[in-house]
Amino acid sequence: MITARATATFEPVGRSVAAARAFVRDTLQGWGHPELVDDAVVLTSELVTNAVVHAGTAADVLCLRSEDSVRVEVADRYPEREIPVQSGRTIASPDRENGRGLLLCAALADRWGVDYSPTRKHVWFHLDLPQRPVGTRSAGPVLPDALLPVADSRVRVAVVQIDRDGAITSWSEDAEELFGYAPEQVTGKPLGDLAAWPHTPGIGTGLAEALRLSRWEGSYGLRRSDGRVIPVYASHLRVRDAEGEPSTVCLLVREEERAVLQTPQRPAADPGAESRATDPFEVFIGSPAPDDLDGLLQRTVERARDMLDGDAAFLLLATDDETELEVRATTGLPAARQRFARVPVETGASRYGSARMPAVHEDLAAVPGAVPLLEGTGMRSVVTVPLKVEGRLTGSLGVAAESANRYSNEEALRLQFAADRIALAVESARLGELERLRRGSLSFLVEASDLLAGTLDRDQTLALMAQMTVPTLATWCAVYTIADPASEPYLSYVLHEDEDRIDGLKDLLGSIAPPDPVPAPGARLWTAPGDAAHRAALAASARELDHLGSPLSSGIDTALATAGAVAGETVVLPLVARNRVIGMLTLGRPAEDHFRQEILELAEDLSRRAALALDNARLYSERNAISQSLQRSLLPPDLPKIPGVEVDVIYRAAGEGNEVGGDFYDVFPIRENVYGFAIGDVCGTGPEAAAVTGLARHALRLLAREGFGGPAVLERLNTAILDEGARSRFLTLLYGELHPQADGSAVLKVVCAGHPLPLRLRPDGTVTPAAEPQPLLGVMEDLELSEETFTLAPGDVLLCVTDGVTERREGTRMLGDDGLAEALKTCTGLTAGAVGGRILRAVERFAQAPASDDMAILTMRLQEPDPS
Repeated sequence: MITARATATFEPVGRSVAAARAFVRDTLQGWGHPELVDDAVVLTSELVTNAVVHAGTAADVLCLRSEDSVRVEVADRYPEREIPVQSGRTIASPDRENGRGLLLCAALADRWGVDYSPTRKHVWFHLDLPQRPVGTRSAGPVLPDALLPVADSRVRVAVVQIDRDGAITSWSEDAEELFGYAPEQVTGKPLGDLAAWPHTPGIGTGLAEALRLSRWEGSYGLRRSDGRVIPVYASHLRVRDAEGEPSTVCLLVREEERAVLQTPQRPAADPGAESRATDPFEVFIGSPAPDDLDGLLQRTVERARDMLDGDAAFLLLATDDETELEVRATTGLPAARQRFARVPVETGASRYGSARMPAVHEDLAAVPGAVPLLEGTGMRSVVTVPLKVEGRLTGSLGVAAESANRYSNEEALRLQFAADRIALAVESARLGELERLRRGSLSFLVEASDLLAGTLDRDQTLALMAQMTVPTLATWCAVYTIADPASEPYLSYVLHEDEDRIDGLKDLLGSIAPPDPVPAPGARLWTAPGDAAHRAALAASARELDHLGSPLSSGIDTALATAGAVAGETVVLPLVARNRVIGMLTLGRPAEDHFRQEILELAEDLSRRAALALDNARLYSERNAISQSLQRSLLPPDLPKIPGVEVDVIYRAAGEGNEVGGDFYDVFPIRENVYGFAIGDVCGTGPEAAAVTGLARHALRLLAREGFGGPAVLERLNTAILDEGARSRFLTLLYGELHPQADGSAVLKVVCAGHPLPLRLRPDGTVTPAAEPQPLLGVMEDLELSEETFTLAPGDVLLCVTDGVTERREGTRMLGDDGLAEALKTCTGLTAGAVGGRILRAVERFAQAPASDDMAILTMRLQEPDPS
C-alpha cells in the first residue's frame, strides 16, 4: 500500500540533473529515510541524465513510499529507444556511455525494471526499507549482589525538556538538586550554555548534534552553579506535541550511575546463553546494533575497562591490508590519542608488537615503545588481545592501568574470550560503515564533478574546491596554485568552518613557506602549520601575561584561537593536471582528531577532479586573454580629430567573448587635410572572419598612404584577398576619402563594393543614398571599380552601416534599407554620437532575440557654423 508520494518534472537541460538529485534527496530525508539517500541519488542522477541528455526529452520523477520499500520512477518521452543488450541480458556494458544507469540499478537496487507505454518509457527501482523492530523488550540475567552496579542511596534522575532551538523549557526538582540551578535561572537558556565538555570521549557527536537526533545515549559534562563540572550520562528522546511542535526530553544521571538509564542489551539467542549469563563481560559489553560502529566501539572499550578494573582502554581496527592499526575508540586517554591515529602492526622499534597475539606488559617502563599509543600517558601495565574473524586480524583491544604488574595471563584470557565474541559484530559494523562511506563518496563525487564542470572561472573553481572540502572533509582548507614550473606556489584561497578564523589562518599560512610541489600521488603530512601555530601560541601567551586586562587582550585571544585551529593534523595533496603540478590542496583538522584513510582517499579523488577543472579554467582564461589581445589589435586606434567634422562609431561583435568579428571600420589620416574612412563586412563571423578583417584594414591604410585612389586601393585589396586561397572570404566594403573645405563643407570620394549604401541626412530631414552599388571583393579577379564624388554641406550627416543593421530580423520581417532610412529621418539636429545611438536602439527594438550578426555603425556629421 502506498503511504506517500512526490513527483516533479524536469526540462531537458543539463541543470535538471542536479535539480532531480536534490528533489529525491529532500523527499527521502523528509520521509525519514536518510539511509537510502545515497543510493537513490546516484541512481536518479544516471536515469535523469539518460532522459534529458541522451534522449533529449523532459524527465518525470515519481517517488513512492510503501510499508516496506521506496520506489523511484524516471520516465522520458522517447519510448522507442532500445534497452542496451549484452550477451542476451538486458544490462548495459560498462564501456558504453548509454545504459550505464541500468547497470547501476542492477548493482544497487533491490528490484528494478523498465516499463513501456505508447507515449513514454519508465525506468523504476525499489530500495527496501531497513528493518526497525518496534516494541522489542530485553532483560539482563539474575546477578549476584557483588556484580550489581553501584549507585548512591538516593538516585536522582534529572528530567529536562528542550524546545526545537535547544532552549530549556522544563527543569525538574532532581535537576535542581544535581546542578544547583533553580528553574527560573535556566528556563529559556540553551542547554549548551551549561555544557563544560559537550563531546562524548572518542565519539564525534556533540551535544548540539545529539539534541537533534530522534534518540541518543551518551556522556557529557554539565557545569554546576558553583562552577564544578558534573559528568552525566544522558538519554535523549525527541517527541512532538499535539500541534506537531518537536522537543527533546533529556533524562540525566551521574556518569557513575549510568546503568540506571543505559539501554539493556538483548540476551544471546544461542542455547548456551543461560549458562554464560553470569559472565561479567557478557552483561557489560553485549552486542549493540551493528550499524552503529562508533557506539559499539565506544561501549566495548568502556566495558572492557570496567571488566578488568583498568584506568584506560582502547580499540584499534586494522586496515584492509592489515599493515596498520587505526585508533577508533579510547577511554581514559588524552584527546590527542583519539580517533584515526595510525600505528604499524609489525614488530620493531616504535612498532605495535602485540597485535596478532594476546600479550601482557607488566611494566611499560621496562619495554619503551612496546605500545606507542600509551607513550606519555602514565600507563604502566597493559593487556592487549587481537580481534580476529576467520583467522584474519581485524583489530586490537587493550586495557591499561597506571600501576605496574596489574595484569596476568588470566586477565588476558578473559579479555580474549570477550574479544572473540565481539569481533564479528565489530567487523560487520565496520563493513557496513565502509559501504555507507563508499556510497556517500560516490554521491559526493557526482555532485562535485557537476559543480566543477559548471564553471570555467578560475576564482569560482578555487572557491568551489574549498567549499566542497570544508566542513565535509576537513576543518579548514587552503589552496596553493603554481602559475608555471618556474614559479613559487602562491596561497590563492583559504577557508575555515568558523568564518571568524579565516583572516587569522590566512596570516598564519602567509608567514610560512608553502609546501613543496611534490607530484607523488596521495596525501602527505605537513608539519609547518602546526609548528608555526605552536610558536604563535607561545608568543600570544607571553603577550597575554604582559597585557592582561588591556585592550590588546581580544587580539591575543584571536591569535590563540587561530593557533589552536591549525595545531592539529595537516595534509597536502598535489593538484596534478596534464602531468604537471599546478598547485596543492591543503587540509587541516583540530588537534584532537586525525584524518581517516577513507577521507584521505576521497580527498585524493576530489583533488584529481579539481586539478583538471582548475587547469581547464586556467587554459580558458589564457586563451580568452590571448584572443582578446589579438582581437583588440584588429580594432583601429583612437579616432582622429577632423576639423569641423564629428565622427562616432558603434561596434558590436556577435558571439560570447568576441570583441572583433567579420565587420570592421577605420578612420585614419592619409595626408594633410585628407582622411580615409572605411566600413566593411567579411563573410561569416568569429576568428576566421576576423583574420580577413585584419588583412583588409591594414592593406587599406598602407595603399591609401601610398597615394592610390579609391578604385585602385580596392582592386589591389581584392587581389590580396584572392591570394589567400582557401582562407579567402567574400568582402563587402565602403571606402572613401574625406576632404574638409574652408567653407565648412566637405568633399567625399567613395567606392561602394557590394556594401549597404551610405545614407545622407540633410537638416530638413531628407534621406538619400550617397553612392551606387558595385561588385563585392574576393569573387572576381579582373575587378573594375569607379569612384563617386559628392559634397556634404554643414549640418549634413553621413550614416554608414553593415548588413547586421539592415538585415535585423523578427520572424519574417526585416528592417531593410527602408526601415533604416525611416529611423534616420528622426535624427535631424542630433550630434553624430546621438544619431548612432538612436539607430542602435531602433535596431535592438526591432527584434527581441539577441543579434546573430556583427554590427558596425559609422556616423559623420559636418558641424554647422556658430551663429554668434
